[in-house]
Order: sequence, then structure tokens, then C-alpha cells
Amino acid sequence: MAQNIYDNSDFFAGYSQLPRQVNGLDGAPEWSAIRAMLADLTGKRVADLGCGFGWASRWMRQQGAASVLGFDLSHNMIDRARADTNDAAIKYRIADLEILELPEAAFDVIYSALTFHYVQDFGRLIVMIHAAMVHGGDLVFTIEHPIFMAAAHPHWTRDEDDRKTWPVNGYSIEGERRTDWFAKGVLKQHRTLATTINTLIEGGFGIRRIEEFAPTPEQIEQFPALAEELERPMMLLVSARKP
Repeated sequence: MAQNIYDNSDFFAGYSQLPRQVNGLDGAPEWSAIRAMLADLTGKRVADLGCGFGWASRWMRQQGAASVLGFDLSHNMIDRARADTNDAAIKYRIADLEILELPEAAFDVIYSALTFHYVQDFGRLIVMIHAAMVHGGDLVFTIEHPIFMAAAHPHWTRDEDDRKTWPVNGYSIEGERRTDWFAKGVLKQHRTLATTINTLIEGGFGIRRIEEFAPTPEQIEQFPALAEELERPMMLLVSARKP
């Protein structure tokens, strides 16, 4: 079973105050890039894996999706998503992505935001997702970038020119990474960029696009703190399709 850190009271309290949770999708600087990866959702059956508070699930219905089924391991997340949703075509379920099984050919679009890096058996998950999608279906997901999460102690340092620098070590050593983020010992699973992409290809997907998120000049002008995101990619955005 995956670590259910989101039901830790300290973690959930801190996480709930993040701009992307207070302001929804508008508080996520990568959202415009994600939105560009999503095809027309009209009439589509969507699964949202790691749905959190349900922001994306509700947005997809607003874009014309026929139905959205959101999954999350956290009772806190699902309770909040249900409380904030008034739409019979959106359903939420508690589920562990490590063992989740979806019905075959049941979805046109499967979406996930910042969740797959918590999953240990990524290969099993991708094979299951592929089977759950119709031919021509789209998988769009975001994860923490492998460069961001590879180091044993990821944090900013300063180089000889006093420039912010992010450490990269142990990059090719895949597996568990533990960090202190709102709570101690948050468990994530590091995989190289090559492993992530090759797992998709071996699982039967065609890669449509990848983005290593960086803020735009307009975003930096509005939120100057985002400038540090130019120093290293924090998020990897992937669009893949089942032929």
C-alpha cells in the first residue's frame, strides 16, 4: 500500500494552504501548459487518478466531459472533493493506485496531477491504465521532475557565483526518496526520465508531448518568486496516446 501522508493531520493542514489548493487550478502555474495537452473533452469519459480536492475533475465536466471518476488514497481529499462538488456526473472513490484495477476500455481520457511519483510499481500502473483506455484515448499526467527529486537531500545551495543551485546526485539510483515536507519522511519514488518514458512506450503508449515546466516571463512578472524555477525543472508534464 502507498504511504497515505495526506491523512496525516500536520501534512494536510500545511498542504491545504498551498496556493494551488486555496485558488484551485489558477493557483497552479503549470496549469496552462497542462490545459494545452488536453484534447477536446466533449462527451469523454474521464478518470482522474489522485484527484485531490477535485479541482480538475470539476473543470473537466465544465469542458463537456460526459463523466469523471476521481480516485484518491486520502479520506481527507475525498471528503473535501465530495463536499465541494455538486454534480451527479462526478464520482469520487478512495483507492490505492498501487493496486487499483479499472474496467477495460472504460475511459477516453485518464489524467493525473503530481501523483504517479508516489507509486512504486509504475510499470503495473501503466499497463493497467492502457487496458482501461479506448483506442485513441489520451493519458496526460504530471510528476515531480526526476532532476528535482533525485538528490538525497534536495534543497537550494549557492554556487561560487552565489547563484541558487539545486543538487543532483544518485540520479541513476532509482527507488525510494524521503523528504521532510509539511511532515517528516514523505515517501516518493524516484525514476529517471528515461525510465518514465520507456515504461510508457513498453506499455503500448505513443508519446505525444513532454514539457519540463518553466514559468513564462509574464508569470514571473506577476509572481517574482517563480524565477527560481528557471534554475531547474520541478515538474515533468507528459501527454501519451493509446494507438
